[in-house]
Amino acid sequence: MTIRKQHPYAIGIVGKPNVGKSTFFSAATLAPAEIANYPFTTIRPNRGVGYVRTPCVHTEFNVQDNPGNSLCKNGIRLIPVELIDCAGLVPGAWKGRGLGNQFLDEIRKADALIHIVDAAGATDIEGQQCKPGTHNPLEDVRFLEVEIAMWIARILRRDWARMTRTIESGGKERLVNQLEDKLTGLSIKREHIIEAIRRTELNPEKPSSWSEEDITKFADGLRRAAKPMLIAANKIDLPTAEPNLERLRQQDYYVVPCSAEAELAVRRAAEKNWIDYTPGDCNFDILKSEALTETQLNALKTIKERILAPFGATGVQEAINAAYFKLLNCIVVYPVEDIEKLSNHKGEVLPDAYIVPYGTTARQLAYLIHTELGDSFIYAIEARVKTRVGEDYKLKDRDVISIVSAKKRS
Repeated sequence: MTIRKQHPYAIGIVGKPNVGKSTFFSAATLAPAEIANYPFTTIRPNRGVGYVRTPCVHTEFNVQDNPGNSLCKNGIRLIPVELIDCAGLVPGAWKGRGLGNQFLDEIRKADALIHIVDAAGATDIEGQQCKPGTHNPLEDVRFLEVEIAMWIARILRRDWARMTRTIESGGKERLVNQLEDKLTGLSIKREHIIEAIRRTELNPEKPSSWSEEDITKFADGLRRAAKPMLIAANKIDLPTAEPNLERLRQQDYYVVPCSAEAELAVRRAAEKNWIDYTPGDCNFDILKSEALTETQLNALKTIKERILAPFGATGVQEAINAAYFKLLNCIVVYPVEDIEKLSNHKGEVLPDAYIVPYGTTARQLAYLIHTELGDSFIYAIEARVKTRVGEDYKLKDRDVISIVSAKKRS
């Protein structure tokens, strides 16, 4: 089976060394047992496939589905998405310190960031071990903001004077066009540039008048627009994490209490069929207690009592879901060919689940499926009310949609 890339975004997993970033990435990309044999678990050494969790529509339509590009388990769809494990970051990375150049090369490909923070305060700003509770994790949040903003600012400053002199006669539109060309390799799009101009209230008609401070301010606006970030407050089971969690929640970020180590443990147990667990569950059932040692049983008991019971989940799955649904404002849609049977041409029911940005139109979905389908688009049919919709119809979350094209009619 070949899994097509049916989602437009990649999520970067970022953080300083020794905060549990690699553990988070390993846990997130460990395929659930039911799809462990699918040939898409790893893309590249620092890239892998995680899963977005969403309620499947097959229960609403009272049909048995046949997922092709994803998994459905107990009414839950797990849809593959791309994750990037970015190199560990230390202060001064934008100047090339540590693995800074590698980090920045990887982060340019990410559309949103999950920042793994040691909520227990057990690692200093360089990522070295320290006494739990002695480091303030808010410093980690701030330094990452600065590193990314300074990296973007350094790129902006290259030929800034020459560029701005040549575009000022064209006003704001020409500035946006020039910056779009200049920053396209950073996954910074036109709408991000326009949003950064709006947020910073700088004069787009005369960018040559921007000071060094203005350029840095604009770079930070681009960071916020093009690389939105949430915080996974890791090591949440340690006693010193609780007060830091409250401090993190007071920042202007979505914060997810997290234990990447616990998620990796239960994923591995599920992979061996020792427990019944779906990523993001608030509990699990032990299936083969006789196969587990007393130490393993105690570890699973501890995960239930100290993480799942008080926090409702390990946080790894919630962080991935939040990155797509909250930061990137995505929705899930189900394209089908036969609107009556909700199937494709093979008779497979609800075979595909696509993650698309909110605002995606019916015709854009057609192009996402196949270029010819988009070119020959006539109309679409929404399954719930069997209504014809035009090319500009904006898809809603959980829409089941059939595309009717000239090619399909012929």
